[in-house]
Amino acid sequence: MQPYLLLLGVLIALLVGLAAGKAWERYKLVEGRWIDRRRGRQAPHFILGLNYLVANQVDEAIEELEKALKIDPGALEVKLVLGNLYREKGQVGRAIQEHQVLLQKPRLNRIEHANVLLCLGLDYRRGGFIDRAAAAFAEVLKLDPEHEAALVNLEKLQEEQHQWQEAYVTRQRLASLVGAPDQPRSQAILAFLEHELGLQALKQGQLDEAVLRFNSAIEQGRTVVPAYLHLGDVHMLRHDPNAAIKVWETMIGVAPDRAYLAFDRLERAYVTVGGGDRFAALCRRLISETPREWRARAALAAHLTSRGQTEPAIELLFEALEHNPHALAIHQALWNTLSTLDLPRTLVARYISITRQSVFYLDPHVCTRCRYRSTELLWQCPHCHEWNTFIEERITPASDIEAEMPTTMSLAAGSENGTS
Repeated sequence: MQPYLLLLGVLIALLVGLAAGKAWERYKLVEGRWIDRRRGRQAPHFILGLNYLVANQVDEAIEELEKALKIDPGALEVKLVLGNLYREKGQVGRAIQEHQVLLQKPRLNRIEHANVLLCLGLDYRRGGFIDRAAAAFAEVLKLDPEHEAALVNLEKLQEEQHQWQEAYVTRQRLASLVGAPDQPRSQAILAFLEHELGLQALKQGQLDEAVLRFNSAIEQGRTVVPAYLHLGDVHMLRHDPNAAIKVWETMIGVAPDRAYLAFDRLERAYVTVGGGDRFAALCRRLISETPREWRARAALAAHLTSRGQTEPAIELLFEALEHNPHALAIHQALWNTLSTLDLPRTLVARYISITRQSVFYLDPHVCTRCRYRSTELLWQCPHCHEWNTFIEERITPASDIEAEMPTTMSLAAGSENGTS
């Protein structure tokens, strides 16, 4: 009977020990009160912190999450989020410290370890520690070779350092992971990276390599406009203007809204092959196909002015001004032309009439992803690092807005102004 009692006593002691361990793991004495750690996520501070985070109120989110962390000091997710918020506030050193402490935490599983390393890599990148950031992302990929976030951030880091070949390989890895809906985007990014590799070869004088890269970029993404531009440049360097003209005209057919990027190149190439009138014909065709096209009008006006045909040139500039009265380039061209005519009163009065309500700016371009602004067209945003996201921002003339308003809206606007 005694062996059974002894065994029963051992079992009871084991159960009591397990219960005590579970209680010790779950509860913690804080300021004289026992706190249920498992309820940390359900605490009002945690929920409030998330709400502030969604509302982009970073300081308030940090304050509430720090209170939640006092309730559950071992909450990995709360510490991760807090570290990321410190980084967003610019407290990079504190963010690095928080995430490095998390790496020392015992019993981290593989996924947790990878996520902490990813956050640490982002801290290093924000702080300008490029080598450490790259090493952190590489460590994440050792733990999880298919970690998309690590691959994306590693690629952006390589692009920032102009390590185009490495970025290309990384994007290929990403392309093999993403599903069908994201394949076109990956293909477009690969095309732009091919273009950068071609541009690198061109700067080094490797014309054959540059041609291969530019053609590959065009095959992967037909709308990669800079690849057409620089491929034509290579043909011109090889004294083959007809091949260059063919490439640039193809680009205009593919992306007519970017046609102006090839205007100067085409005008010179047409002269080289003895077809000076071809440029004027090209501009007129673009104007016919897109009546609101102002850049073709401005380019044609400059072309005619260089040939002494100032009267049709100034008419084209007035047309361009009516379609886009806010572009400083048109105003500059108009004043240059008016000056050559000794500022005739009737034309100056016409100019003043068109521009009375205009707001001038230098043809700004804006990133559709992050709203970063640039005075020139960029193929990669220097802020969010996305490819081919810039568009030209144009303010529609008031007369056009009124003409395009539905009848019901026009009536409503009239009644608000006190008209019947």
